[in-house]
Amino acid sequence: MGGYAGTILRLNLTTKAVTKEPLPRKLAEDYLGGRGFAARILYDEVPAGADPLGPQNKVVFASGPLAGLFVPGAGKATFAAKSPLTGSYGDANVGGHLAEELKYAGYDAVIIEGASPTPVYLLIDDDKVEVRAASDLWGQGAMATEKALKDRLGEAFQIATIGPAGEKLVKFACVSHDFGRQAGRTGVGAVLGAKKLKAIAVRGSKSIPIGDVDRLVTVGKAMFQSCFDSPGRQVWQRYGTAGVTTWSNEMGSFPTRNFQSGQLPGYESLSGEVMRQAMVLFDKACGLCPVPCGKYSHTRGLYVEGPEYETTAMLGGMCALTDIHDVAQANYLCDELGLDTISAGSVIAFATECFEKGIIGLDETGGLRLQFGRAAPVFALIEKIARRQGIGDVLAEGVKIAAEKWGQGSADFAMQVKGMEISGYECHRAPAMLLSYMTTDIGAHHNRSWAITYDLQVGREKVTEDKAARVIQLQHIRPLFDSLGACRLHWVELSLGLEHYAPALSAIWGREVTWEELLKCSERTWNLTRLWWVREFPDFGRAYDYPPARFYRDQVSGGPTDGAIMSWEDVQKLLDMYYQQRGWGSERHTCGEEATGVRLEVDK
Repeated sequence: MGGYAGTILRLNLTTKAVTKEPLPRKLAEDYLGGRGFAARILYDEVPAGADPLGPQNKVVFASGPLAGLFVPGAGKATFAAKSPLTGSYGDANVGGHLAEELKYAGYDAVIIEGASPTPVYLLIDDDKVEVRAASDLWGQGAMATEKALKDRLGEAFQIATIGPAGEKLVKFACVSHDFGRQAGRTGVGAVLGAKKLKAIAVRGSKSIPIGDVDRLVTVGKAMFQSCFDSPGRQVWQRYGTAGVTTWSNEMGSFPTRNFQSGQLPGYESLSGEVMRQAMVLFDKACGLCPVPCGKYSHTRGLYVEGPEYETTAMLGGMCALTDIHDVAQANYLCDELGLDTISAGSVIAFATECFEKGIIGLDETGGLRLQFGRAAPVFALIEKIARRQGIGDVLAEGVKIAAEKWGQGSADFAMQVKGMEISGYECHRAPAMLLSYMTTDIGAHHNRSWAITYDLQVGREKVTEDKAARVIQLQHIRPLFDSLGACRLHWVELSLGLEHYAPALSAIWGREVTWEELLKCSERTWNLTRLWWVREFPDFGRAYDYPPARFYRDQVSGGPTDGAIMSWEDVQKLLDMYYQQRGWGSERHTCGEEATGVRLEVDK
């Protein structure tokens, strides 16, 4: 089949054995690549009950069939493992240039198993695959490690690293690449840290087979031209995701002071416009992207990519910081130490609210006076979390475990679903977005089903069947991009039509595939990752999809949604509509062939 290198690379870190396996055609046809490959491989190979930080867990690093080819944004890779944060399937997506380089080296995926007794890194240089000592890199920052390896190996190598947070097994440690891009969520960095794998360095020189080159050129040209002609291109290129900040605040969707409000007073200083003027040095694009939405910035002697919208929301709004330089400094610390900025901002905001409510005091914080709006404690907590020092050791477990430890009603405002911290959209008056967070397969994350715009389009207060339908639709479309190895922002922000993707893959594969067939592949992946929860947790059921009580007990304050609250009855109604439309039962809601029409071929 076109689009694939045709080989899966397997590394056993315990024995240092390296094997190369042919890519099964059925795996490609049923799961496409990227996230789909990872979900299937991990479900089959990681036993139920395996310790996420133990040697039985595995990490899959996978590319997709579009990656490295003539399609806009075709440069996305997936890192996946059983998540130490949630105890179920977890993955994270990263741009940059890893995805295409892996395929140029001759591999569609890398399976990493076992654990090394000493720090190592993986070198992939076309057919040469070696495990090399990395004790000299252990303890270094993520970006410092990347620079050291580029100096050692050469600039042509594309490198993924972990920082001290991954080494210390912080449960939301990320995988870093390209000096500021991250596979951020679900704690895959901690799994690599447990395996003592500090970095992966990849260089390739091979070509990727294409079924119909002429057709791909025709389809690809149309896709690129659509992006260039998009009315949103100039704004997106100028501000990147930071351009969302002003819109989110004006809509009352900007999470502020741990989701107590949807609008931050003084948010104007966090806008994309201010960021552009104050610190951006140049624009930065991922592989095969016509719109460089990354912003490489300089502030206070530090070089950082961003801040992106989510980082601004979680380290800015959630912590009530209104100086873009403070947010950028916090961003830099998270990047170098190897922390997911979304979860980091959430646990810091949670700790701050606990301190202000008297649930914890100076004894717990080690003398730190936590207060919304103060930057110094945010910087200090980031360091403590990454190194598991003092209160940081508690927060490194994630907000769910921290709330269980501190008690006193703090679970009501521990902003998580299924153990993973909610990302940057306030949902007191956004039922579709809330339902998305509630039902996401890896825990609460916006990129699985970004439904906030649909709430605003059809009436944000409405709890209706069409909102459940829209969430399900997005939960099938968005995984498709992760499996194909392409960025979804060209569709979301530049209005690149979805009708292009089946012809593009048809040209690459060399045989016709329909959009409906692609959606079935995506639904298959979604259902499989849902089955992880059924397999891992004997009591898995409706309660796992409940949101934090703050959304249905506390009114939001300030901004256009002042006084808004989601009723408990509406939470139940949303779930009923969702389960019914998916064909799942109302309690355990498993997802077998009878319910979905998608054959999973797993022992349920």
